[in-house]
Amino acid sequence: MKKTLYSILRLLRPRQWIKNLAVFAAITFSGQLFDVTSLQKALLAFFVFCMLSSAIYVVNDIFDIKKDRKHPFKRFRPLAHGDVKVSTGISIAILFIVISLYIALYVTPSFFITAIVYIILQLSYSILLKHITIIDILAIAGGYMLRVYGGEFATGYHISVWLLLTTISISLFLAIGKRRSELTLISGQSATQIASIRSTLSHYSERLLDVYASIFATSTFISYALFTFLESPDGFKLSIFMPEFLPAFFQKKWLMITIAPVVYGLMRYLQDIYEKHEGESPEKVLLSDTPLLVTVALWVFLVISIIYVIGA
Repeated sequence: MKKTLYSILRLLRPRQWIKNLAVFAAITFSGQLFDVTSLQKALLAFFVFCMLSSAIYVVNDIFDIKKDRKHPFKRFRPLAHGDVKVSTGISIAILFIVISLYIALYVTPSFFITAIVYIILQLSYSILLKHITIIDILAIAGGYMLRVYGGEFATGYHISVWLLLTTISISLFLAIGKRRSELTLISGQSATQIASIRSTLSHYSERLLDVYASIFATSTFISYALFTFLESPDGFKLSIFMPEFLPAFFQKKWLMITIAPVVYGLMRYLQDIYEKHEGESPEKVLLSDTPLLVTVALWVFLVISIIYVIGA
């Protein structure tokens, strides 16, 4: 019994839920993180996306069960390895989708629609889009972006256009890193074997994915830098920390300090992709790479401190 429950837990991939923290972006940068009503809605949105993402992972594993059995690592997944029955996986996926949609409707109508769009996008990816070159990367990135929009629609607080561009850029960057690592893992196999595991990988070259990664790593840095410079939240009054006679520039642009950990994080993630041959699972990289994890924690600390402490 314990073994079965553990296999089901692995099937749900709770480690992937870290991606759903993106729903808190809207209330965090709007200065409403500690507003009880907004926080409750964001938490419900987080719970909904956790259930939906787990359901979609189950569906995706069902569609890929034959291909996963040929993959050097994915063959150990519960469905591919036979630890969980396909019928059980289907029941879990349906149950999770029904419950999550019911909760989503309770949050806000626009969030409910976002959840529907997320399901449609992910099912389309599992059935069709992952077999189409470039579109598969855009679909993966779309899933990341819908999480951010989900938080916005759940709480009613909007993110700035520069933060939106940052979200788009980093979503594409992570999606490309995922494909780059997948290609590296199976690079020793023949073209026929690669195509049988994931058809789109046979149409990507390492050089092409390297160019893509460079483009979106750069655009992530530029977009975020412009966000911190042009879209600093209102109400930053740093007279406690800096004399009033200094130019206003120094009293309103403290979010620019957070550029440093962002740059280091991008560089560290690229190092994981190219030197450690990781990146197939972004959340695995984050949780297993201590320097990267510390960097993310530092970034969160700085953002919270600047918006909610210094700006208080």
